[in-house]
Amino acid sequence: MPANPLGVALRNRRAGQHTLVWARPDLQVPENFTLTSPAFDHGAPIPERHRGRLFVANISPALRWTRPPAGTVELVLIVQDPDVPVGKPATHALAVGIDPSLDGVPENALADPSPVAGIRHGKGALGRRGWAGPMPIRSHGPHAYVFQLFALAQAPGLPDGFALGDLIAALAGHALGRARLDGTYEIR
Repeated sequence: MPANPLGVALRNRRAGQHTLVWARPDLQVPENFTLTSPAFDHGAPIPERHRGRLFVANISPALRWTRPPAGTVELVLIVQDPDVPVGKPATHALAVGIDPSLDGVPENALADPSPVAGIRHGKGALGRRGWAGPMPIRSHGPHAYVFQLFALAQAPGLPDGFALGDLIAALAGHALGRARLDGTYEIR
């Protein structure tokens, strides 16, 4: 397939890692637990199975984590792509209500509604709730997909339909720790 001229033209334009929730000065809490996936290693490509689809189900990868810090009452997951060519990172998942006694979630747990009790989703990419898998511009080069898991000392108490800004405001001052997993995806 020939290169996409738009992707090639925008190849050197990226929102950047500094635009992630992870980079916010008010959320620089200890990285005191780990986040992994049986589907891919940190820094490695996310399998095609978890790729974004416009009109069919998006299947989120299974995730695993070590014990979060003492005092954690809820885990919150934010997945962002900082390699979009303009503006802010694309948000591929916003999930709250994750039980800290769990050591992970199975594949497709980020579906909306979630098959895992308690998990609720905010509005992410294009107003979508639940997992919106990778769909970078063809020929733009590899994109990073950053899974950011935050341990909270209190539940954020967000209403249905919350957005990223609402979640960030709720995280401030309540995060006890964080863990990160990066995957990549590219459409040539």
